[in-house]
Amino acid sequence: MRFDPASLTYNEAGLIPAIAQDAISGEVLMMAWMNAEAVARTLETGRVTYWSRSRRAFWIKGETSGHVQSLVEFRVDCDRDCVLLRIEQTGPACHTNRRSCFYTVVEDGMENIVMAPMAE
Repeated sequence: MRFDPASLTYNEAGLIPAIAQDAISGEVLMMAWMNAEAVARTLETGRVTYWSRSRRAFWIKGETSGHVQSLVEFRVDCDRDCVLLRIEQTGPACHTNRRSCFYTVVEDGMENIVMAPMAE
């Protein structure tokens, strides 16, 4: 069956959450938003493209930073309202220069940063 980006369930703003996961290690690297056009561009080019809500523009991961995300596999969840992007990540995925955006652990009501920024 041919995939159609319009078959996904987008929110009222026309967006769907996209989770980026390292295709080899399984580590969850980040979450961002995509619209139907970003989904189509990602599948067409193999370069992960998100929709920036703050800039209201397409955002090709790594276009300015060089921290590119290359698509390995595109998965759709059972409700078709979230996508999983299994990727090859070049450099850090997070804008804080960390490998993952999920570097803060909450335990016993306390926050603990468990990942330092990557060396430049």
